[in-house]
Amino acid sequence: MGALRVVVADDDVLLREGLASLLQRAGWEVAGQAGDASALLDLVRTDQPDLVLTDIRMPPTHSTEGLDAAQVIRRESPQIAIVVLSAHVDVDHAMELLAGGHAIGYLLKTRVTDVDDFVDTLQRVANGASVVDPALVAELVGARKRDDPLAALSAREREVLTLMAEGLSNGGIGRRLWVTEGTVEKHVRSILTKLNLPETGDDHRRVRAVIMFLEGR
Repeated sequence: MGALRVVVADDDVLLREGLASLLQRAGWEVAGQAGDASALLDLVRTDQPDLVLTDIRMPPTHSTEGLDAAQVIRRESPQIAIVVLSAHVDVDHAMELLAGGHAIGYLLKTRVTDVDDFVDTLQRVANGASVVDPALVAELVGARKRDDPLAALSAREREVLTLMAEGLSNGGIGRRLWVTEGTVEKHVRSILTKLNLPETGDDHRRVRAVIMFLEGR
């Protein structure tokens, strides 16, 4: 097999040249370099590389041009692997990119300092893997914990809420779990408290808890 062909896109000339040189030394063929999204798309459409390595932010607005170009490339040439580089963790942009499926990577630029690891990551993406920077994984896990009130529930409370969603009464839940109805009532109160559902004059809290459960599945 011949060398893998890559297109490198970044408006920072020194970084772009450095990446191209690094990859050439690692045995890759640099099919072209681009300083903006328009030039990147032209190169990809002409040369059809194995992998595209691009910054998220490029001219003219330095917002999401690289990401937008990556999504165009994925639509037009889904066989081309894509790795996006970012200066910082951006969960929304990363999730937008990773929705593209296989052969996708999201890496922080700081990863480039570990050359062997960086090149190995590009190789894996080119072979079809999807790779997410560990810093992003940590951010996603943290965001999930912050945003998901169900994460605060214990395993037993999740069991009780699951049976609530099946329409069982406290007595029915108790018989299913082999615990007393009083124990179930304590679990239900704890669930409603953790889900931040304040007491009202009716039983809508129980319904709202089940809705939250179903939406979070």
